Amino acid sequence: MTSPADPIAIARDLLRCPSVTPAEGGALTYLEATLKGAGFTVHRMTFSEPGTADVENLYARIGTSGPHLMFAGHTDVVPPGDPNAWSHAPFSGDIADGVLFGRGAVDMKGAIACKVAAALDHLAANGGIPKGSISFLITGDEESIAVNGSPKLLRWAAAHGEKFDHCVLGEPGNVDTLGDTIKLGRRGSLNGVLVVTGKMGHVAYPHRADNPVRGLVKLMTALMDEPLDAGSHKFDPSNLEFTSIDIGNPTVNLIPGTARARFNIRFNDCHSYASLQALVEQRAAKAAGNSVRWNIEWEPSNADVFYTEPSPFTDVVIKAVAEVTGRTPKLSTSGGTSDARFIKDYCPVVEFGLVGQTMHATDERVPVADLQTLTAVYRRILDNYFR
Repeated sequence: MTSPADPIAIARDLLRCPSVTPAEGGALTYLEATLKGAGFTVHRMTFSEPGTADVENLYARIGTSGPHLMFAGHTDVVPPGDPNAWSHAPFSGDIADGVLFGRGAVDMKGAIACKVAAALDHLAANGGIPKGSISFLITGDEESIAVNGSPKLLRWAAAHGEKFDHCVLGEPGNVDTLGDTIKLGRRGSLNGVLVVTGKMGHVAYPHRADNPVRGLVKLMTALMDEPLDAGSHKFDPSNLEFTSIDIGNPTVNLIPGTARARFNIRFNDCHSYASLQALVEQRAAKAAGNSVRWNIEWEPSNADVFYTEPSPFTDVVIKAVAEVTGRTPKLSTSGGTSDARFIKDYCPVVEFGLVGQTMHATDERVPVADLQTLTAVYRRILDNYFR
């Protein structure tokens, strides 16, 4: 009898790979060897874009027929910060008191390890061949600008005839306890810079100058005071948040000529990119009147809002979570963006991974018991999906 795959050992091996975006760090090489050993056909490819770092990615599939279930995720991680601030070295994969430490333990090498272990166990129990197809779509720049990862890997797969029926993405969307949340959608994200132009001058002679800071504060206040919407039945309200004010003036007795403020909008399905930009510009224009010279520099975005309608597939995932954890998960659209915004153009996608409380934090960590439980959930999803 074959011993079950060990998600804890797989997770430790992945955590020991320093795969800070865009470095591959050995994580994809490890997955390639592991999946090939189980009979997967594995493709490795590097995508490029002028002005961005090259990014390595992996696509693996076993089976040639449908239904086709994709497990998606990313092996890149954010920088660990000061390693001396960690109680365990960020790339050591140390286990202490039943807890696995390391950058990526939660976001999201831990979930990838659980998916791999579940797939290996499912295959071992079914003669090494699924009743359909299982694939892994693993990218390397989700934590950065997401240009040379999922968008291009999905286009590559489509160009090579790959068609997916459903996807489970392993983002750490559980809030407090494993099994409390499944993500069915995400709000979109849009960045902009509010620029107010004045006239430089001496602070002792303000009548000879035009201080842009006054206009900037006026417009910022107007954009923050009135809600963008009241939310929808699927999503929380949209919100606009200013994240930095940049005047670039080191001289205390000089009125600056320009003032800038950067902002981010997390928007729901009440808006499109175009309608949202128009709404913000209308409100800025109203506040500016004829007294403030302003413009907004909008940044390109690939983070549109999306929602996966409940279906028999989501029922499979909900049932698996409930059967393993004893909890009925809440269906949520909260949180930030994820690679699901790209996957949704190819097949229905839901997100279910670990508890996200320590993601991106010093001492990122996960209880080993959660890794075992998540593996059991993924295994139940596979068994029920192909049943």
